[in-house]
Amino acid sequence: MIGRSSRRRVRGAVLGFVWALLATPATCAAPEVSELDPATAGRLARLALDCVHREYPNKIAHVLSSDADVKPPRRLTPAFFGCFDWHSAVHGHWLLARLARVFPKADFAEPARAALARNLTTEKIRDEVAYFDGDGRVSFERPYGLAWLLQLAAELREWDDASAAGWSRAVQPLEQLAAARLRDWLPKLTHPIRAGEHSQTAFAFALAWDWALQAGDAELTALLSARIEAFYARDRDCPLSYEPSGQDFLSPCLAEADLMRRVLAPPRFAAWLGRFLPEIPLGPNEPSAAPWLTPAVVTDPSDPKLAHLDGLNLSRAWMLEGIAQGLPADDPRVAALSVAARQHAAAGLASVTGEHYEGGHWLGSFATYLVTARGLPAATGSGR
Repeated sequence: MIGRSSRRRVRGAVLGFVWALLATPATCAAPEVSELDPATAGRLARLALDCVHREYPNKIAHVLSSDADVKPPRRLTPAFFGCFDWHSAVHGHWLLARLARVFPKADFAEPARAALARNLTTEKIRDEVAYFDGDGRVSFERPYGLAWLLQLAAELREWDDASAAGWSRAVQPLEQLAAARLRDWLPKLTHPIRAGEHSQTAFAFALAWDWALQAGDAELTALLSARIEAFYARDRDCPLSYEPSGQDFLSPCLAEADLMRRVLAPPRFAAWLGRFLPEIPLGPNEPSAAPWLTPAVVTDPSDPKLAHLDGLNLSRAWMLEGIAQGLPADDPRVAALSVAARQHAAAGLASVTGEHYEGGHWLGSFATYLVTARGLPAATGSGR
């Protein structure tokens, strides 16, 4: 990537505020903190530890072919039955792997490892694969859950740890199935899915792209590249003013831009972004001016659909950072993108309390993806 020193300064300014917000009560002045600390990471880890083995309440997307399919969640998908639904269980496990890898000596690391060891076994993953192979489940968790499963597999593979290597081997059959499902689906998909929820293709393509590069899956990389080019390369004037819908947790416009910065070299991405989101200010938003992108407000965090908007603020924050990273270092839009990223991070992270299970079962994963910069590795794309 180009302009790394400039990107580090931008991200440092954003994260200094983020860490302070997470570590400090809202009524206190935020200290200047530049790194994620174990106590803050522990708060996020506890959200996943509290739900990865919590079976109920549970929302299953389950096709019944006969009475034999009437089983409790722990029997249907024995590895990923907690956290209210399958995909949240998957990225809850990813959260634990991510934070235990970053903080191997933290108090939460051993409970996190124990939770991973309990669920990521050869036998339980074998049963997960059998569930996927059941009648009527060809589209199960496609594309959102499949993309998060690939992220979990990537995290385990990158982790230099003997136990993680064992978990990675155990997960491999399901990892291979998820990648195969996407490889089979992509040639048949004739249009992008521009929703703000689980079905969105841009977000899932971004996670799958990162996995495919890391895993060396040339076939999936080529298929994704072809679909991305066909679906998004000629897009322009994305209606950002129409966002958000009332229960979005992903921005269709920003997710698409965050995907495109992965696959385009900075000069080409800068030109594409000018056509796609021409309203991004050419400089920082002045305090007296109307902001070009404002954080969403959740009016009832106990409502599971309305609470999606808390996740939207978190995902917007990391997407804005990714878009800024994809631009040339001297691009005048970086400042406005960074201001908006900071505003959305503040709003989103303030909601990650665990007070309501409707948000507590999944917002920790989104917060962890943001604060650990998971979407911003040293090499996220080929840079065409």
